[in-house]
Amino acid sequence: MENLDGIARLQEIVARLRAPDGCPWDREQTHSSLRSLLVEECYEVIDAIERSDDANLREELGDLLLHVVMHAQMGSERGAFSLEEVAVTVCEKMIRRHPHVFGDKLAGDSDAVLRQWEQIKRVEKGGASGVLDHLAGALPALLKAQTVQKKAARVGFDWPDIAPVFGKFAEEIEEVREAIAAGDAASLEAEVGDLLFTAVNLARKLGVDAETALAGSTNRFISRFQAIERELGSTGRKVEDTPLEELDRIWEKVKSA
Repeated sequence: MENLDGIARLQEIVARLRAPDGCPWDREQTHSSLRSLLVEECYEVIDAIERSDDANLREELGDLLLHVVMHAQMGSERGAFSLEEVAVTVCEKMIRRHPHVFGDKLAGDSDAVLRQWEQIKRVEKGGASGVLDHLAGALPALLKAQTVQKKAARVGFDWPDIAPVFGKFAEEIEEVREAIAAGDAASLEAEVGDLLFTAVNLARKLGVDAETALAGSTNRFISRFQAIERELGSTGRKVEDTPLEELDRIWEKVKSA
């Protein structure tokens, strides 16, 4: 095993862990049982990217690669696919979907590349495939909204500029108010959903990644709230025992700092 390259060595390690006399935990795992851990590893990669931590990014990418090799090993064990077949499949896909690099097509900018990618993908999935077919069902709601809007925009279903989006946002806020006044819980949920969807659209039109923007706002809220807790704690007080007016005052002080 010492003379193997990195990928081959990792394959050997995973196969050994999955062997009958290997690790009990690794042997028990299935594609389904590893789903939550796979999602967790993806977020840890993202966290390392956001912190510009190359050393940690290298480690987290290794953990993510381990999951790919583990799933490929499981596929190989039941005769479904191997890691080699996984690699060949993605190589062929990348060549097929980049005819402007590996073929004789032209694509002058990123928008043209993305439009071409979607067209080729739809042909691969079947000529009658719709623009929004084949979306991953497990996508988180915010990411799914962004993906849906981008796909629709690539085929021309989009506002030409930002002004109508602001109008739509104001319209959705008014519809939320109407649902509140009507006391209709189902309608309120639908209207709040429309408002959030429009907020994602507004972010997209402004060139802002909604997921990153919301994560930043949430982290800032956490940081400021914890600062309030520390300030109150220095005098033996707690948030739940402090009037809202004073909490607002401390919040503004923390925010300005």
